[in-house]
Amino acid sequence: MLVVEDSRPFRRLLEAEIRKAGYIPYIASSIGQAETILNQNTDFLCAILDYCLPDGQDGEIIDVCLSLDIKVIVLTAMMDARTRERVLAKTVIDYIPKDSPSCVSSIAPLLSRLEKNYQHYVLVVDDSLTACRYVRSLLERQYLNVLEAQNGQEALAMIRRDDRISLVITDYTMPEMDGVSVVKALRKLKTEGQLAIIGLSGEEDSSLTARFLKAGANDFLAKPFNQEEFYCRLHSTLNALDTERRLFHMANIDYLTQVWNRRYFFEHPHTRSHKGPRNLALIDVDHFKKINDEFGHHIGDIALIELAKMMKRYFPEGLVARFGGEEFCILYGNDEKGFERRLEAMREELASTTWEPYDKAFSITISIGMVHANASIDTLVQRADRSLYQAKTSGRNQCVKDNQIDVATL
Repeated sequence: MLVVEDSRPFRRLLEAEIRKAGYIPYIASSIGQAETILNQNTDFLCAILDYCLPDGQDGEIIDVCLSLDIKVIVLTAMMDARTRERVLAKTVIDYIPKDSPSCVSSIAPLLSRLEKNYQHYVLVVDDSLTACRYVRSLLERQYLNVLEAQNGQEALAMIRRDDRISLVITDYTMPEMDGVSVVKALRKLKTEGQLAIIGLSGEEDSSLTARFLKAGANDFLAKPFNQEEFYCRLHSTLNALDTERRLFHMANIDYLTQVWNRRYFFEHPHTRSHKGPRNLALIDVDHFKKINDEFGHHIGDIALIELAKMMKRYFPEGLVARFGGEEFCILYGNDEKGFERRLEAMREELASTTWEPYDKAFSITISIGMVHANASIDTLVQRADRSLYQAKTSGRNQCVKDNQIDVATL
């Protein structure tokens, strides 16, 4: 983080806040000092710049950084209308009024938002090329990845094939489908936790805000919009989406192994409904209590983490979940032979692998109960559990397949 600020007390506040947020500040008190730093390094998340410096009274430092393609946040005590317009005209990320020392506390959340934006893909839907380019420029200034669609049908097709898209910004007036219809169609494909939507319109229709929100949009802006308001609403929407995703992760992902938990597994749509036969395996670590007793629970945790990683590697398209303790479950498609081969390959690799954390070498084996049937999830689990019991009682470190005749497939 490049910081250019001529006030020593304010500079110290900025440096402390930036370090506390986990960033490395490069400090300068003038344009000359900043240029010395920039001659050696331009790899910054952004620059935090005082508008008025001893060797540049009118924001010249902003142009210096922008010319090197460094994003800029402006600090200024002169927030009259003229200065504000001049600052915003320079394509900065944002400005922060230096009205009190507490204004520094707003910097860390803004920096965090910018860093998280790298992960987000935004789809701009508008049949106007000029409007698309303008919104794109605002979004890219915030480190967001931007895609474009010229109409609703194109937008829906892109959403179906690209799971990276987390935000859609759609205009109202478009051919084929208007923006409200686009929002309704998107909400049939994605929940609010999966996709955020902001509506835009230049129409003088006071009902559009309510129509967009009732259709499922997260927010609405009338065009022409104020750049500051756009960024405020954008950040608010992305913050809410990130919070929703974080809560979903906390509620549905097993904290230790980072695979799905038991509740998510049984509530998943693919679990509750099916068409035709499918595969399921229950996996249990052999003699897991002995590992904990002999090496300690921290080694037992490592064993579970490594097993979970291996399951996700062998079954990236499967539904992998921790049922509790040392027991896991994998729900897979209809390829019975392929599923069985992968299970055996995974079991063999695991049995031949040794880990040495904390200078303590250990290895584990697993027992597997597998079933392939056209049955409910409860029936699949029961049958796999019986096969797992057989694997345990007949020597462990093996995969036992359920041999019950599946009447539904005859």
